[in-house]
Amino acid sequence: MAIDGWTLGLQAVNVLILVWLLGRFFWRPMAAMIARRRTAIRQALADAEAAKAGAAAAAAAVERTRAGFAQERAAILAAAQQDAARERAAQLAAAQAQAAALVAAAQAQTAQDRAAFEQSWGDRAGRLAVDIASRLLAPLGGDALHAAFLERLLRTLRELPEPTRRLAADGAAIEVVSAQPLAAATQARCRAAILDALQSRAPLDFAVDATLLAGLELRGPHVAVSNSWRADLDRVRQELVHEQHD
Repeated sequence: MAIDGWTLGLQAVNVLILVWLLGRFFWRPMAAMIARRRTAIRQALADAEAAKAGAAAAAAAVERTRAGFAQERAAILAAAQQDAARERAAQLAAAQAQAAALVAAAQAQTAQDRAAFEQSWGDRAGRLAVDIASRLLAPLGGDALHAAFLERLLRTLRELPEPTRRLAADGAAIEVVSAQPLAAATQARCRAAILDALQSRAPLDFAVDATLLAGLELRGPHVAVSNSWRADLDRVRQELVHEQHD
């Protein structure tokens, strides 16, 4: 087969023209499109990575928020438990204080009732003793009774400490008290015996106190001697009350 040089040249020119046309109108647009596509894909991947990072950050924020909620819930529960404990303690203290007050009030009322009963009992016992004493004293002679109480008074005066007797004998007036008025002779006898026991020249005055029931008492600024049935009955009553308390 013979090859024509002109034909070969024309075909070469056609090939060159075809290559130029393909490069001009096909490969360049195709390359540009591929480059744009690649850029878009890269941008999409970058956006996807950014979205993924944002989602991770959002998830971390949600987790932190959830942890904060859990801590806040725990703090609220702890505060509520503390408040409840304080309220229970306050109620318990109030109940204990109320119970203590009720017990104290009951004890005070019991003591008051007991004191009132003892006072009432003591008053009745005292009145009964006074009535008994009055009945026992009625048949006794006045002089014999005065003599008995005078002897007991003198014995008490002699047993006084020396400093007390000196104070009683300093000249201040001394009062001799009896349950009934004393006759003049009885007063003179009592005055002489009492001054002798005190070794004093102090003035003696005589007075009457019917509540003594019977007796002879001495009252002065530095000396006082209880010497009567009333004093004896009071001592007996106090001893009885003391025994009741014991």
